Order: sequence, then structure tokens, then C-alpha cells
Amino acid sequence: MNPHAKLITSLSLVAGTSITISSNHWITAWTGLEINTLAIIPLISKPHHPRAIEAAIKYFLTQSTASALILFSSMANAWHTGQWDITQLSHPTSCLVLTMAIAIKLGLVPFHFWFPEVLQGSSLTTALLLSTLMKLPPITLLLMTSQSLNPTLLASLAISSTLIGGWTGLNQTQTRKILAFSSISHLGWMVAVITYSPKLTFLTFLLYTLMTTAIFLSLNQIKVLKLSTMLISWTKTPMLNATLMLTLLSLAGLPPLTGFMPKWLIIQELTKQEMTPTATIITMLSLLGLFFYLRLAYHSTITLPPNSSNHMKLWRTNKTSNTTTAILIALSTSLLPLSPLMLTMT
Repeated sequence: MNPHAKLITSLSLVAGTSITISSNHWITAWTGLEINTLAIIPLISKPHHPRAIEAAIKYFLTQSTASALILFSSMANAWHTGQWDITQLSHPTSCLVLTMAIAIKLGLVPFHFWFPEVLQGSSLTTALLLSTLMKLPPITLLLMTSQSLNPTLLASLAISSTLIGGWTGLNQTQTRKILAFSSISHLGWMVAVITYSPKLTFLTFLLYTLMTTAIFLSLNQIKVLKLSTMLISWTKTPMLNATLMLTLLSLAGLPPLTGFMPKWLIIQELTKQEMTPTATIITMLSLLGLFFYLRLAYHSTITLPPNSSNHMKLWRTNKTSNTTTAILIALSTSLLPLSPLMLTMT
């Protein structure tokens, strides 16, 4: 990509995200979302491959539909209440339409079909942006309007997202699709508690962003796009593969790693709010996601399964160390002792 075009695209992504998360008016928030959508499309279609072009078209259509629904919701609310303030969302129909629009933008079930396909057609760097940075503006809008949304509808979205995200990821062999269904499942956890503790939802999103960034950067460094390639990648970077295994187990939510902290706090908060059935259901459904996390972790270690591989083993070469990846992996596996501090924040 041309350096000037890359600079403009990057600045537009930062500007669109900043405008949305800092605005109180629906029109400026919608403007930021549109800037974000238009800025990420060149990055998705950059490889000039039919799959990348298809992913860009799918992303554009779904995001445009969601943005139109957000605009319609805000106009209907302003028509009935005379308020354009984001926090003054009170009309029931507007709340319903806004929930549906944010679910489309985030990829929540049942509006999740576009997300795995778009990630599969993108490069690992673009997939990282789609999984983390591009979800920040919709999550912010959801946080700002959480007190006006229907808790029963949000609980239904959360349970279905955790179920479908775990169930559909079981038979995947492409790492980007596995991480896409992982994102859907984690969004279910965030939405489950957003009405009762928005700060806890934001904390969960930050920790998810931290762990997902570490995993995507590791996969990008060892050039792994599917499980069969991950089988023989340990010959290149054995230490990175070993730490990648720990990061995957942290994303799965296993103690004593960092990923256990948000799930522990969410279960505690749901129990306090007398929503023990919901907490029990999403905890049991997270075991589905644990299966493919363990499969990824098993493939990334220095143990080869007994079946044969059609890929040639790669020579171990001297790779330059990536300080950013090392720091992110360390944080993704060792932040659990800070749980008391996180409890005081939430």
C-alpha cells in the first residue's frame, strides 16, 4: 500500500474511534462510526484477492446497515423525547433498534455470520484491528446506553453468543476463524454483565484486547494461518510457541492466568444480582470454547500428534525478538494477582 494512503487510513481509524468514544451527540457518534468503516475497507481489500474483496463487500454492507439502524434509532428517540444526547435514550422502540444495530456491528448472535468470513478474508494484522480496535466504538455506545436497554434481551444475546461461539468453533481448522468465534463467545460474557456493571464490561474488553493482540502478533510472527501449519511451526520459534500456548490458555480463562480474572468477576457480579442461572449457563457453555483453545495450545507446543503432516518441517532460523509481543504475552499471563485492585475499580 502507498505510504500516504496507509497514513491517511491509520489517521482516519484513530480519528473515527476518538470521535465516537468522546461524543455525546448521536450524529457525531454516527459520523465516527462511518469514518471507521470507510477507513478499514482499504486494509481489508489490500491483498487484491477475491476472498479479500468479498470480505470487504460483506463488511461494508453489514456495517452500513448497522449504521443506518443507529441513525434511525437516534432520530426516533429525538422525535419522541426531543433529546439528541446519547445517554438520554428512553424510547422502547429506539432501545430495541439500537440493541440490534450494536449487535450487528459487534457480531453478536444472531447477527454473527459476517464476522468469521470477513476475518478469514483479511490479513492477520487487519483481523487484529477488526477484533479489537473496531469493536471499541460500538462497545462504548453500548456502555453509554446500558441503563436504558432491556436486560432480558441482553441476557438472551449473551447466552446465544456464548453457545454459538463455542459450538461453531469446534470444527474449525483456520486460526482466524477460531479467533473470530472466540471473539463472539467473549462478547457474550461482556454483554451478560453490561447492565449491572459497565466498568466490569470495559475491563473485560481491555483484557480480551490485550490477550487477542498478543495471540495475533505471535501468529503473524510465525506465519501461521491454519492448524496443519501450526503443527510444524515449533521448529522455527520454540520459545514463542510455548508462550503462545500459555496465552491461549489465558484466553480460555484457566487459572492462574490473566483470562481467569474477568470471568471470575463476571460470575461474581451475576451472582450478586441474583442471576445465578445465567452465570451457570454461560460458565458451562464456555467449556465448548475451552476445547478448541486446548486444541490450539496442543498444536502450538513441541508435541506432534501421531498423524502425518503434508507440510515440510521448517528450519529453525535466527529471528529478531519482538519486544511488544513479549510484553503483551507477559501481561496476558500474569495479571491475576491484580484482581483485588480490579475489584476496587469495578
